[in-house]
Amino acid sequence: MRPAYKVADLLNRHQDHLEKICLNSWQSRTLHALRKCRTVALGGHIDKCDHCNRIHLSYNSCRNRHCPTCQGHKRQQWIQAREEELLDVPYFHVVFTIPHELNKLSILQPSFVYAALFKAAWKTLSQFAENPKHLGAKLGMIALLHTWGQNLQLHPHLHCIVPAGGVTKKGIWKKSKNKGSFLFYVESISNVFRAKFVAELRKNSNDIPQSLFDKLFEKEWVVYAKKPFKNNFSVIEYLGRYSHKVAISNHRIAHIDYQNNRVSFHLKNYKKNGKKEILTLDQKEFIRRFSLHILPKGFTRIRHYGILSGTWKKKHLKKLQNQLSKGNKKKIKKEVKSLLHVCPSCKKGTLRTILAFNKYHPPPTKWMQQQLKNKS
Repeated sequence: MRPAYKVADLLNRHQDHLEKICLNSWQSRTLHALRKCRTVALGGHIDKCDHCNRIHLSYNSCRNRHCPTCQGHKRQQWIQAREEELLDVPYFHVVFTIPHELNKLSILQPSFVYAALFKAAWKTLSQFAENPKHLGAKLGMIALLHTWGQNLQLHPHLHCIVPAGGVTKKGIWKKSKNKGSFLFYVESISNVFRAKFVAELRKNSNDIPQSLFDKLFEKEWVVYAKKPFKNNFSVIEYLGRYSHKVAISNHRIAHIDYQNNRVSFHLKNYKKNGKKEILTLDQKEFIRRFSLHILPKGFTRIRHYGILSGTWKKKHLKKLQNQLSKGNKKKIKKEVKSLLHVCPSCKKGTLRTILAFNKYHPPPTKWMQQQLKNKS
């Protein structure tokens, strides 16, 4: 079902004030792109079904990674690429979170803080994996950066997918200890992660006051490790859910009160066991919170490490997959059918583009009338 309200509705309503609401020009440029998504401002194309001959008019997407409207096809493509890289082993889900004392620094220097988060998380897991007491092998990790909480306030954290084991120097797969029930002790991981992250801050910045470091060491940092996924397909399902997620989806917007400049949206209150609630904000405050999660230009929010990195996979992935499957040619990937070009009317045919246009040259009226006449 199409959502009743969209983030773009609010952005269009306040388009003349976006520069004042945002912290920088990159954020305002991004919001302007989002508000124009799938409108005549970006042009469009006309498709024709090769089965029922129905004509479909579509406006172009902005293709921005922060857009709630057009992330579906990117998510699907990314999932299909990851399916071919799956290892026939259990996977763990590990979450690294930094304390709210770092929120101000995250707003002022997002690239610096988020890069430190990635580095600290990988160095932490690598240190444990390389230690023979814990594993004694080279680990792999896919890390996805999320910066939001359910109320749209800043809450930077990493969702990580980690195989339950690693590759030794001899190229042999070594299973994680404790019969795969957990990866490493989370209490130990938390302390090492805090030290690694603070070390990254000290190494790359000279203008952070000592008082902030004191506060960081007073806090208990949170690293959460879930039980292994049930199967490989559960990994794919998880990746699809989180890989191209944005701060808030259009479906979460419950109501827009244009008269009183308010907007209400659904959220889960995790302090109350995930109880569903509705939060109402001033529209400009909503936009301000949304803009906090616009990543710096060119910043990579999905990263691959170790035996899941691009360089390692090119050389060794197929060999490792064969080793783990033990000659069994069982397919571990699940086919995801693309719905991008399926006719929404008959559900059978494929849409073929017969005309593209921009905002300055809409399709001729007579041409459209002739197409509709041919269809009938």
